[in-house]
Amino acid sequence: MSKTIIVAGFGPGISSAVAEKFGKSGFSVALVGRSEDKLATGVKALEAKGIKAAAFPTDLSDPAAARALIGKVRSALGPITVLHWNAYPTAGGDLLATDTSSFRGVLDIGVVSLLGAIQEALPDLRQQKDSAILATNGGLAFFDPSVDTMGVQWNCMGLSVANSAKHKMLALLAEKLKPEGIYVGEVVVTGTVKGTAFDSGNATLDPAAIADKFWGLYTARKDVSTTI
Repeated sequence: MSKTIIVAGFGPGISSAVAEKFGKSGFSVALVGRSEDKLATGVKALEAKGIKAAAFPTDLSDPAAARALIGKVRSALGPITVLHWNAYPTAGGDLLATDTSSFRGVLDIGVVSLLGAIQEALPDLRQQKDSAILATNGGLAFFDPSVDTMGVQWNCMGLSVANSAKHKMLALLAEKLKPEGIYVGEVVVTGTVKGTAFDSGNATLDPAAIADKFWGLYTARKDVSTTI
């Protein structure tokens, strides 16, 4: 039976490495993001490696668009086996200064759109063997005074809230879906990833190593969260 992975929030770095890792393991790959140029480049790179891939331009900050995405992928590539969420918000740095509509947008892309996509994909995930929900998260998700200090000092308060909510939601969904055989897991990235927009030349994390972490979680289907 054919397998399809949705890589939501595609760009250079983690999502590109995950797409290649799963694609080389027999998955058709749906690349999702706002930039049509990035998606087209990604599809071409995967196809050059013999991987079936397709682009799905989508604004993942729009929960309705995230829901509609699932049906589009299903029609083009078949039932969804794995949903990988790599989209993240950038607004809402100072919770006391940001307007509430911007903060709502932070939660939409980090949590609400993810949940909507999961709900839409559930019929497929329940029928597909070895189905999974995977998500990239950041160290600001952790409940720790030193982490909270960093969130304030780095002006990443909105992102911290979204990451924490996503961390908890994934843990709850892992428990809820375990009896149905649907695996839920996250890789929490605590450093800068090479080749991304945040890499100013001193990044230490290799995207391929993070993709290996995701593959390890997916195949072992045991731990809900791991850190790199």
